[in-house]
Amino acid sequence: MSPGMKSAIRGLAILTFALLVSGLSLAQTLAHRLILKDGSYQSITKYEVKGERVRYFSAERGEWEEVPKSLVDWDATEKYQQGLTTGAAAPEAAELDKELEAERKLAEARTPEVAPGLRLSDEGGVYLFDTFENQPQLVEIQQAGSDLNQHLKKNILRSAVNPLAGARQTIEIPEGHAKVQAHTGMPAVYVNLEVGAGAPGSAAIPGDPPPLPANDRFKIIRVQTKGGKRVAGAVKTTVTGKTTTDERFVATTITTMTGGWAKITPVEPLANGEYAVAEMVGKDSMNLYVWDFGVNPNAPANAFAWKPEPTVPAKDDKPSDLQKREKQ
Repeated sequence: MSPGMKSAIRGLAILTFALLVSGLSLAQTLAHRLILKDGSYQSITKYEVKGERVRYFSAERGEWEEVPKSLVDWDATEKYQQGLTTGAAAPEAAELDKELEAERKLAEARTPEVAPGLRLSDEGGVYLFDTFENQPQLVEIQQAGSDLNQHLKKNILRSAVNPLAGARQTIEIPEGHAKVQAHTGMPAVYVNLEVGAGAPGSAAIPGDPPPLPANDRFKIIRVQTKGGKRVAGAVKTTVTGKTTTDERFVATTITTMTGGWAKITPVEPLANGEYAVAEMVGKDSMNLYVWDFGVNPNAPANAFAWKPEPTVPAKDDKPSDLQKREKQ
């Protein structure tokens, strides 16, 4: 065999080997995963642990990102990686994929998507869906500590309060304006009081009736500003001692969603002003802790608003090596 022929064969062998290694490396790179404790995962090409943070290069977005180290499921991450090293068809990796997919679907059900890249919290609460400068946003609404002007020591308003016959009491909210302001007249409010404890208005009181259906349980009420305070409603007591409320309800439609969420939408655009979401406790009683918000297109941006996650196009210059984490 001539020297030229030998050189050509050697070059072809080297090229073939390089292509095989490159293909194997690419296949492994696309399969690397950093698995999180909530069942989701990040497709990555490499990662490194720095203190309490894990810094990784996203194979999907082509850039460096970080997550707290405490959120990473290291056992699942290493188990998946071990399955890859024994072959793509390893039963452990395939079974873990099924488990992760099931957990991902459950997580998505708990956190419905309200706009592309914008999901509700898995801890529940009350959130205003707003549009600011043509961008959809979610803003959490905290409960306002409304109280009767006679300072009754009850968080739940109901007939068992038994105030003086014929009395009329107003439900007042401190300060003249809500901290959260909608910039559109058609905001949606998402409510989930069953997930995440600690909200004073959702705490059960012995003897309370079971929660009403979502269509009857949650209302949007108009709030009037008087003397530096806001009046969220009025309590009337008949001569027989029965307590009723006059809340000036806003017509709404309520849609039940996955994960225990309910979506409250006004039927018609809301006029500029102050409003609140109230929880009804029985047919004639209202939770004195409300979730207040306003409508003002000229209001400044809401603080701590959740914005859609940006979509970054993938880049070609991705590192191909997966670094090991620090030994603990």
